[in-house]
Amino acid sequence: MSTPHRDRPDACPGALQTHTAADGELARVRVPGGLLSAPQLRALAAAARELGDGHLEMTSRGNLQLRGLAVDTDLGDRLAAVGLLPSTTHERVRNVLASAVTGRSPGGHLDARPWVRELDSGLLGAPALADLPGRFLVTLDDGRGDVVGLGGDVGLLALSPDDVALTLAGADSGLRATPADAVALLLAAAHALLAELAAQGGQAWRITELADGPSRVAARVGTPGPVVAVPGAPLVGPVGAATQPDGRTALIGVLPLGLMGAGQADLLARLAEEVQLTPWRSVVVPDLAEDAVDDAAVDLYRTGFVFDADSPWLQVTACAGRPGCAKSRADVRADAAAAVAAGTLPGDGARQHWAGCERRCGRPAGALDVVATGDGYTIGAV
Repeated sequence: MSTPHRDRPDACPGALQTHTAADGELARVRVPGGLLSAPQLRALAAAARELGDGHLEMTSRGNLQLRGLAVDTDLGDRLAAVGLLPSTTHERVRNVLASAVTGRSPGGHLDARPWVRELDSGLLGAPALADLPGRFLVTLDDGRGDVVGLGGDVGLLALSPDDVALTLAGADSGLRATPADAVALLLAAAHALLAELAAQGGQAWRITELADGPSRVAARVGTPGPVVAVPGAPLVGPVGAATQPDGRTALIGVLPLGLMGAGQADLLARLAEEVQLTPWRSVVVPDLAEDAVDDAAVDLYRTGFVFDADSPWLQVTACAGRPGCAKSRADVRADAAAAVAAGTLPGDGARQHWAGCERRCGRPAGALDVVATGDGYTIGAV
């Protein structure tokens, strides 16, 4: 693939560099690994209620968006006060996905949460890495194979409790590390990616847009060995209840269309000291004692969380649509919700993304396209 020619830098929004939409400014808050503390949830709920439209939008990268903001707000100060904006220079490159329920559910070889914190510290401590594109994505897979296939530019995949593969563009690079040295290897790959971007003209936004990007980046880091196949991206994530090794329970609930109301965020903050957002628009509420699980599940269900693995809401995502996006040809959220309610989802209920135009913003990998035309929807290829 040749490097694309662009006449502008990546304009991916952040908490400070907002995007002007039809309903006001849009800010994107990076949440590395999807990990949010209770104070951070309360701060986000207050910001959504007092500065935005009252909602937090979950993204396919486990981040959050606030819509309907004024041009000048104190959002940055609010986020910085609770650790959600630790750097004004690096905020847009902190796109980090980690395995859902990592360290709290069987299936992985290790706990990826320490990697999240070490990586974030390493990114923030390297001034040069602030120049990575805003679409730069890291995946940290504990070995269960849930996030490695989600298209990360660089990533880690635990092959065993003692052996970790560096992934590039979602495939094994052939480079290896121990768990203790894995983040250092990943940071070396991030520096190598930045160098290769500069060598090829600096126009690319993703490693896959570079000519022989993965192989050239790997060669800058070390001498690759044999590679192994890696799991593909799952279409849906876990949902329901998971028993933790310590005997406590983690609840995983999906939010329809990824919309979290300020009240729901406040409820999450009351239920857990830390939650995890996932790329499947779900939230992990961990560490619940046996006598607290039922009440927590009822409270979450009553506010709109979905725990049924057979619910059509696990299969449907959508862009903002009208009236928030001026480019949209339809109110896709309302139309998708109506199709769910009527049981008329296209594609026999396959994993699908409803979009108001051909840009298909927020589309998850592997989803069926349902794109507004102005006179209905086109199903499938656009």
